[in-house]
Amino acid sequence: MDYRFSDTTESFKSSAVREILKLTQGKSIISLAGGLPNEQYFPIDAVRDAFSRVFDEGKQVLQYGLTEGFTPLRESISRHLQRKQIHVGIDDMLLTTGSQQAIDLLTRVYVDPGDVILVERPTYLAALQIFQSRQARIVSVDCDDDGMNLTDLENKIQQYNPKLIYVIPTFSNPSGKAWSLERRKGALDICKRNNVLILEDDPYGELRFGGEEALPSLFALDEHPNGCVIYTSTFSKIVAPALRTGWAIGDPRVIRHMTRAKQAADLHSSSMDQQALHQLFLHFDLYGHIDLVRTEYEKRMRQMVELLKQQDWNGARWIEPKGGMFIWVELPEHINTEELLKLAVEEGVAFVPGVSFYADEPKHNTMRLNFTHTDTKQMMEGIERLNRAIHKVL
Repeated sequence: MDYRFSDTTESFKSSAVREILKLTQGKSIISLAGGLPNEQYFPIDAVRDAFSRVFDEGKQVLQYGLTEGFTPLRESISRHLQRKQIHVGIDDMLLTTGSQQAIDLLTRVYVDPGDVILVERPTYLAALQIFQSRQARIVSVDCDDDGMNLTDLENKIQQYNPKLIYVIPTFSNPSGKAWSLERRKGALDICKRNNVLILEDDPYGELRFGGEEALPSLFALDEHPNGCVIYTSTFSKIVAPALRTGWAIGDPRVIRHMTRAKQAADLHSSSMDQQALHQLFLHFDLYGHIDLVRTEYEKRMRQMVELLKQQDWNGARWIEPKGGMFIWVELPEHINTEELLKLAVEEGVAFVPGVSFYADEPKHNTMRLNFTHTDTKQMMEGIERLNRAIHKVL
């Protein structure tokens, strides 16, 4: 058969993380690569009980559901979001197959080939895959420890007239940064003045360390009812990824178009999973569970930071994250972490080279380390193996 694939097929790139995870399968390799929550804290008993209650409702639980999502769960999420000073009704919300699908659906309905999307430097690699598949032109905006550089953002808007800006302002993947309140307000003001839609991705916002007061989302700061922010989040990091349930909220006009696109994609996400999540809201101490997860993840983050401080890597730099799942490391400039990964795998440890997280002008001396999935002993051994690999190239 002479297969005649579409031109867009060439724009689908393999995920660097998925390829690295393949590399580690069936081998005694300690992986600091994946963005994996820790299975130890999955609420297995509560999820099992939730599904049992769902099936107690009768055979109709196996029927087709609404594209918009299970109405009682959307009502539960609406109440959940009030804790973040986000006030939306269910008509402003679409349930999706993880927040990844929300990014895809918005891109489908809002971005044409050749349109410009602004992103952080660096940014989430799977979002880059989506934008590339839509044949968008992706342009990075400079960032520092406090978030996106507002002068560069304004300049890039004037230069490129972007259709969309994609950001993860709270404990971003991969850098772990949290934007300051000043940067949040500034970016929102710039985008509103220039009629640029913001896609705010917030999968890690609940994983806040140190007991500090949560920073408001861009969506919460944008008080206009027909605002310029579409906000998406997920249950993957606070319950379990396998439930594959996320949500998007925003102007009903945008949500309506995303809903139509979802009908074409998959009719609706798993209604059984959505019903089980609703049961968790009713019968499980979800917020106590989130407190447990964030406490344990903070311990692991602090352990990794202490281990990194003990290494002599000739001025390597990292930011101690205030939440999330990752530490972003910049090594001496002469080190190429794609080449370093080969040496690391030989030593029995894996990470994600930073080059995959850049839309343009990548820094080849960067890497992302995950601290949530490995236990104390594994982490100590993993950093020691990584140290041996790095000293081969210093």
